[in-house]
Amino acid sequence: MSLIVRDATLEDAADILAIYNYAALNTTAVWTDGPADLASRRAWMGARQEAGYPVLVAMKGRDVVGFASFGDFRPFPGYRHTVENSVYVGERHHRLGVGRSLMAALIERATAMNKHAMIAGIDGANAASIALHASLGFAEVARMPEVGCKFGRWLDLVFMQKQLASGVRP
Repeated sequence: MSLIVRDATLEDAADILAIYNYAALNTTAVWTDGPADLASRRAWMGARQEAGYPVLVAMKGRDVVGFASFGDFRPFPGYRHTVENSVYVGERHHRLGVGRSLMAALIERATAMNKHAMIAGIDGANAASIALHASLGFAEVARMPEVGCKFGRWLDLVFMQKQLASGVRP
């Protein structure tokens, strides 16, 4: 069955929520201690889309198996050409190319929007995400030891960055 990446709709919010909450409750991909609710996921989707940013889903048949988006890196005008990505893959679909397909689509969208750089903030122990980003041209630009905590332990934050092929001028 082939993978299709498309723009998310509000009808996808429950599936996005399920993938997000699994990550929030069982992994260090999300540095929060509890689940989100459907209203908050819908609000997040609406805010991203209203800002002109994509929310994408990866589909296998009728199933949402992953989602991704990007948004402002920081809320100051000087960062307007830089975005930060988020990519989540359903637990049964890891290492099947879902994350790569979603990231490739995000990079294409950001480049088309004349963004200059894309940032990823990743748990330092998440070797799979670090390797995925590196394979797509991201380079580690910062490692911040013990800046977060979850599951009773300190977490390191790795920032990875990719310069995009946009023609934007500062």
